Amino acid sequence: MASLLFGPLTLRGLTVAGRAWVSPMCQYSCTPEKPGVVGDWHLAHLQAFAAGGAPMILTEASAVTADGRISPWDAGLWGQEHVEGWARITSLIHATGSRIGVQLSHAGRKGSTYPPFHERSGSVAEEDGGWTTRGATEAPFGPLAAPRGMTQDEVAAVPAAFAAAARRAVEAGFDAVELHAAHGYLLAQFLSPLVNDRADAYGGSDEARARLLLETVEAVRAVVPDGMPVLVRLSATDWSPDAPGGLEGDLERTVQVSRWLAERGVDLVDVSSGGNVPDPQIPVGPGYQTGFAARVGTEVGVPVSTVGMITQARQAELVLATGQADVVMMARALLADPRWWHRAAHELGHDLSWVPQYARVSDRHVY
Repeated sequence: MASLLFGPLTLRGLTVAGRAWVSPMCQYSCTPEKPGVVGDWHLAHLQAFAAGGAPMILTEASAVTADGRISPWDAGLWGQEHVEGWARITSLIHATGSRIGVQLSHAGRKGSTYPPFHERSGSVAEEDGGWTTRGATEAPFGPLAAPRGMTQDEVAAVPAAFAAAARRAVEAGFDAVELHAAHGYLLAQFLSPLVNDRADAYGGSDEARARLLLETVEAVRAVVPDGMPVLVRLSATDWSPDAPGGLEGDLERTVQVSRWLAERGVDLVDVSSGGNVPDPQIPVGPGYQTGFAARVGTEVGVPVSTVGMITQARQAELVLATGQADVVMMARALLADPRWWHRAAHELGHDLSWVPQYARVSDRHVY
């Protein structure tokens, strides 16, 4: 029986040759001299996955505005100066035979922070290269500096920023665009009743809280080619008992938002969880989020991906075989083994070609 993990998936005009994709992973490796401009580290990091057999690579969160970065070292697509660096990467990825998509993001109140491997933590002060963040409200995230609550006009301008970045993504040669509406970043802040208590057109009901995301999807879908897939990453739950309806309420809202997204031309919902509540109690374990993706896929009928502690080939194959997801997103396991796909192919009895430079390798030599 043919492996589902190495079976094709077509989204609009794009066919991807496998179902185990590289999940976005922030590298915090841009320089203060060239804010948001990707360089040699990003090229080497992403090319390793392509050479290892990755069918689709999603880049780290790339900010649509300078103040939308998670940290001052984040990648961006808010200016024309960012296109050349990304184009260099997409060209090499394509030459290796893989596909590549960009994750567009605005960090909102979770921006202007130090990377996790920095000697300092928390918010970066303005004198150290940080900025005053903007959020759905003025409420801070845990110990981070309080944001400035966005005016309605500022909120209404967000879709245009995402659309402008999406145009640059097309120019840079990306195959797909993912909008980051998870993990407590700006679009997720507006979706969450735990954060968004606005009384204007962007708050007060589930539909109003989803308005910013839906307007952003419409703006992006209008500027990218008809054949280019648009993906959205959602947090299915924030793991908080304070959420209206608890976990079940979160899931019902996620299903409804996913329906609205599908109606507006979203081609795949990338289902994750968490981010709006500091120190959530998450029952982490192998495949702990697959049930969320399965529910969205079943009830909405839209292709879905799942992510979270999926590390083994047979585990990933089971997720696909049991219909829990159409795509498995992976991260840490790929950092540990950028040739993961070749090891998986060996275990599942699939013949996966190596790139020509590595053609001297064969399974009997390495596995």
